Order: sequence, then C-alpha cells, then structure tokens
Amino acid sequence: MTSQPENRSPVPRRAVLGTALGGAAAAALPGTAHAEQPAQQVPTTRGGRHPWRLRDTMTTDGAWDGFLRGQDLLWSRLPALWYEGPFLGDGLLGSMVYQEPDTHQVRFTIQHGRVQDHRPEFGSGWGTCRLPVGHLTLEPVGTITAVDWRLSLWNAELTGTITTTAGTLTLSALVHDEVFAARVRAGGGEQVTWTFHPEEAVSPRRISEAPPAGYTANPPWTTRTTTDGTEQVLQPLTGGGQTATSYRRTGDDLLLSVGHSAPSDTAAETASLRNLRRAMSYSTLRRRHTRWWHAFYRKSFVSFPDQRLQSFHWIQLYKVASASRAGGPVMATSGPWLEPTPWPAVWWNLNVQLEYWLIHGFNHPELDALATTLRQNQEQLIANVPAPYRADSSGIGRSSDMFADRGVGEPGTGAETGDLTWALHNVWLSYRHSMDKTLLRDTIFPVLRRAINYYLHFLAPGSDGKLHLPSTLSPEYPVVPLRDTNYDLALLRWGCRTLIESAELLGIDDELTPRWQEVLTRLTPHPVDDNGFMIGADTPYAQSHRHYSHLLMVYPLYLVNWDQPGNRELISKSVARWHALTGAHRGYSYTGAASMYAMTGDGDTAISYLRKFFDPTTRFPCRANTHYTEAGPVIETPLSASQSLHDMFCQSWGGVIRVFPAVPSAWADVTLHDFRAQGAFLVSAVRKAGATRFIRIKSLAGGPLRLRHGLSGTLTVLLDDGTPARTDDLGDGTLAIDLPRGREVLVHSGSRPDLVIAPVAISEPGPAWGLP
Repeated sequence: MTSQPENRSPVPRRAVLGTALGGAAAAALPGTAHAEQPAQQVPTTRGGRHPWRLRDTMTTDGAWDGFLRGQDLLWSRLPALWYEGPFLGDGLLGSMVYQEPDTHQVRFTIQHGRVQDHRPEFGSGWGTCRLPVGHLTLEPVGTITAVDWRLSLWNAELTGTITTTAGTLTLSALVHDEVFAARVRAGGGEQVTWTFHPEEAVSPRRISEAPPAGYTANPPWTTRTTTDGTEQVLQPLTGGGQTATSYRRTGDDLLLSVGHSAPSDTAAETASLRNLRRAMSYSTLRRRHTRWWHAFYRKSFVSFPDQRLQSFHWIQLYKVASASRAGGPVMATSGPWLEPTPWPAVWWNLNVQLEYWLIHGFNHPELDALATTLRQNQEQLIANVPAPYRADSSGIGRSSDMFADRGVGEPGTGAETGDLTWALHNVWLSYRHSMDKTLLRDTIFPVLRRAINYYLHFLAPGSDGKLHLPSTLSPEYPVVPLRDTNYDLALLRWGCRTLIESAELLGIDDELTPRWQEVLTRLTPHPVDDNGFMIGADTPYAQSHRHYSHLLMVYPLYLVNWDQPGNRELISKSVARWHALTGAHRGYSYTGAASMYAMTGDGDTAISYLRKFFDPTTRFPCRANTHYTEAGPVIETPLSASQSLHDMFCQSWGGVIRVFPAVPSAWADVTLHDFRAQGAFLVSAVRKAGATRFIRIKSLAGGPLRLRHGLSGTLTVLLDDGTPARTDDLGDGTLAIDLPRGREVLVHSGSRPDLVIAPVAISEPGPAWGLP
C-alpha cells in the first residue's frame, strides 16, 4: 500500500454520531438487512415427519462451548506487542491487550472505528484519517511473573489471572454496545489500579512522514468529572466535531465508552454517557453480550482435521465480527484496533475487498459494512471524479475515510481508476449470496453504471478496430502501462456484463445497454505474452509483484477460469510466473495463489501456498494472535486466508455450486453446515475417508440450482418430503435440480449414509494461537 496524490472534490460531510448500534452494532441497522422471501411451506408425509432429516449435534450451548473452547487463544506469558495479545471488539469499539512498554503493567488499547479527523483538504493520510483515542493501564503493585489467559471465542471474552510478586489479579474483559467492560479482583497483597491515558489526536501516519504543509494540530483534550462520578476526556477537533471518552469504576467493575460526533462538538459526550448508563454493570452487559455471540455462531458450522488451521479459521470469524457490522464504518486497514501505521484509512485497491469475502460462506451478511458504505455515500462517489464527468460518473481513489472521500484521477494520466468497480464486485457477491434485489436496485446498478461510465469517457478505437484504454495504474506494480492495463480491462469487462445482467433482472430497458454490449464485443483482449498475463500492453510482468492486480480476470472475477479448457494453460503459467519472481511477495500473495489453485481443483498445491503464510520463516507471516503486519497493521490478509479455506471447501462462481472442489488430500474428513453459496443456497455436506458422503442444500430464494457434487455411482436426489427431485444431468459431474424456495434436497450415492453434522477428529494436532 502506497500513497497517490489526492484529487479532492469534497461534498458536505455526513453527520457522525458514535451512538451504539444496539445488540447487532448489532445485527444490521434499518435498511441494511439482506432480505429473503418467506419460505414455501414444506410438504410432510403422514404423521408430519420428514422421511429424512439431518442430525445436527451442534444445537446446544454445551456442544458449541466445547467445540469453540478447542479453538480459543491462550497465553501463558505476557504478550509484549499488539500482534501477540488478545483483542476484543463490537464492530466499533476495539481493544488490544499487551504489556505497557518498559513497565510491569498491562495495556488495554481503546480505539474506535468512527473516530477520525474531518479536514479533507489534507487528504486521507492526515485530514480524514483514523485518530487514536487512548489506552488503559492495569497497574499491579508487584512485578508480573506469569499470566494465564484465555480468549473465549464462544463468549467473546478475555478471562484469566496475572500473578505478581505481591499476589494475583483475576480479570475478565469484553466489548459490547460501544462499552469496554472489565472486572478485576485482587488477591494476596495485590491491588486493582486503573489509569486512562488519552492519546494525542494526530494521524498515526506520523511514524512515516511529516504533516502536510499548512496542517495544524488538533487542540489538547480536557477532562471533567460528572455529578455521578463518571470521568470524561473531551477531545475537540480543529475541523469540527468531538471525541468523548467516559469511564467509571464501581467496585471491581470498570466501564468505559467512546463517542464521536461531527460536526457537533457536544453530542459525543452525551452519547458516551448514555452508553455507560445502558450498560449498567459488567454482569448486565455480559448477559446481552453472550446472548448476541451465542446466536451469532449458530448460523453456520465448519470442521476439518488440521487443529491449527481450524482454530485460525474460527478466530477469523470472531475477528471480522469484532471489527465490522452492517451500517457501521467499513473496516480501515487496522480494523477498530488502531496502532501506529502509515495506513490509517480505508484502502480500496485490495484491502477492503479481501476484508469482506469470508462473511459470505460463513453465512453472516449482517457483517457487511462495505455494501452499506457504498449505498450511503453515493453523493461522495460522484464528487470524487473530476468535475466534467460528474453528470454520469463515479469513482474513488486509493484510500479514504469511512465516507469514501477520495478523488480519483483520469485514465490517460497513469492514475489508479478501477478501485470502485472492484469494490462493487464485493457488493455483487453480497447480492449473489442473498439474492436481495434491493442491493441490486439501490446500490449495484446505479453505482456500477456510473463507475463504468467513467471508463467509457476514455475508451477509444485503435487502428485494429478494438477499443483501448489509455494509461492507468495496475495497483502496486511500479511500472505504469501506456495503455490497456489488465486490471482495468478485467474490471471493465466484468462491469459491462454485470450491468447487462442486472438490467435484465430489474426489468430496466437501459439506453446504455447497446454501448455495454459493444464494449464486450470490441474491447481489446487481455494483453498476454509467453509468460501469461501481462501488466498491460507493452508492459510485461517482469519484476516481483505482491499484488495480483494483473490477474483479476482469473481471481476473483473468474472471467478466465478452469471451466474453460482453452484457458487452462494460460492460467497455469500466469500464476506460476507471478510466484516465480520472489522478493516482493506478502501474506496475501500466498492466500491469493491458494485460492487460484483451489479454482483449478488442486487442493494440495493450494494448501502448500496457504501454509507459506503460516511459516514463521516467511518474511511476512501470520502473527501469534492471527493478526498480520507489514509497515503497520493490515487486517485483510488473515481474513483472506479464511476465504482461501472456503475456496477449498465450496465454490459457487459461474452459477455452479462445487462441493469439496479442492480439499487437500491429507484432510480425509470435513464437515460443512449451512455454508452460504451464491444463489442464496445453504450447503451442508460431509466428507469421510476422502469421499463425499452426502450433500444437503436449502434454497432461500428459489433460483436455479446447478450442483457439481463429486459423487460417483447411482445418485439419490430427494426433496425434504421424501419425493424424488426433478433433475437434469448436465455432464461433467454437474446436476441441475429443481428446488423451490424454502425447500431442501438431499444428494448421495449408494445406501443412505448417516446424516450427521458433527466436528471431525483432529489428524494434524497443533498448538493454540496466542502464546500458549
């Protein structure tokens, strides 16, 4: 991630008020839910019983507690750095726990996803960047000699003890509804002492550069004590607005909340006090907190026999739910856990896209802050393009605040112009996994239409009769092509196809449809050479490149894919060439390659690349608490590793659900349950002894179902009332199944297997994450 000059065309700033999102920061805000139609009544046999039914062993609190306990992070020594310690969050407020530098104290960071500056004239790195709030220190009397901590995924709570030369401290901590809550009890000669340390409201980017010319510091904070004894730290902002931190101790309990408002310079303090009043006590807040998390986890289930990776996978689900909720701020590079970084903003040229892929398979659309961000900020996306194009175009530059405020350059200048279109591909995935036409109508179609229009202004015919793009940047590659950058050609092709399909789905007779069809017919082919896909015309892939921007047509767009036999050689040599030139690769280089090899069905090569991310000898490996850092925290890479696992277990691109398409040969047993696939299908499947035993699919939308099942022999395909489903064999192991909305179908070969959903036995043991 590097910086580009920013073209600024700000629109009036949206009002920000850091009020609680409720129990869902909390499922989803009004207007953000992914609506599904009421299910069709399922016919039953005599006596009202299904002739077949899954036996789900994961239906009780005890079963979930026991399973997730095996995935928990553990600490037997004090973490010294942010990427070693526990982390807590609710999609807005975040806290990381590690040693206060050069002391025998424990730091609990206090950061918030809405807290940012509001001076767009200084760009996203300084003027609209995320701003630090502060941190708490827990200050024992004695010297810390040991810790015994557990971060419980099931309860989303840190518990354990701190042993010192004076005695013990027994602690528990959680974050819920914008309140950090801790309960600490002292034993022996220990005492409980908390101190809150406000941090200067200045860009974390100062670790890498000086402020821009004309930049003035924000005013200093002030403190006050309310009539009920609550302490407040009030941080005014030069650009307008306020951050307020309120906290109080009652007995063993500490409660703290952060509010942020703009342009109001008083609403934040009211909001933070209201959050504390609603929390009441640790016990009261914990009841609401665990109720939310226990319901959250039950939406899907996956188990596979590699202990370390299975634990990692569940930690990523905990992480993304701690970092993002629909209607809240889209994740910045660090999520809600701000640390010193050169990237204190939202990055649109890879980071934000990779952050959100995993929510689909995990069946958690309520975490999708990206879709709601683009829907809510369409006026700003228009203002981001140069003035001559605002009548019909939209865009976004490389990095921005949570309001998508960043100008985009013009094609022909070597600017990075395709990032909004790539972000809209994520929203398209949200539509495809939910089949919610409100997403299509209110966000995808209007915003994508404008994003593609921006390209259309610059397309020009060449002497070959093809349409060509002038110079644009392929993200992260140091050489700028003079024309026809593959990154933009892939996004332009995908965008035109998607607009045509969307118009048909919405019943819109759009005047631009002939133009989109012309682009698909006349657009120049992707530049290739003997090594595969190039960066752009006359620009080969000639030096190590961490980003797969030149390979988007392969992944994640799947325009060029393994189901096209004529393209297999091109795909293979392109991916091989990308990784043959080493030196610049980063963690997401390995997760991207893993997903590409999963598309080819090669699970063993896919897992070999994914394991590079977990190899401690790799230059940029996954860290002890599953976070990741380069020059600063970057949350997307571990989250994308979970998507690589999803791509091994189930793929649904191209209108075909592929069950267990690329499971590594060492993983003989895998269980999936209610894995959400494109078309709004919930997939449950069990693999035992290296073979698929059964597949159950539930339709949430009633759309066409095409299933690549991987089964051999005579198939049994039964609806949930016991009657045979209507099917059509499409060849290549793919079956078309007529499955109405709300109905389920069971597919297996041979005699009916045990239809049991349960964790699989571990065949590859591994240590817990953390510092066990």
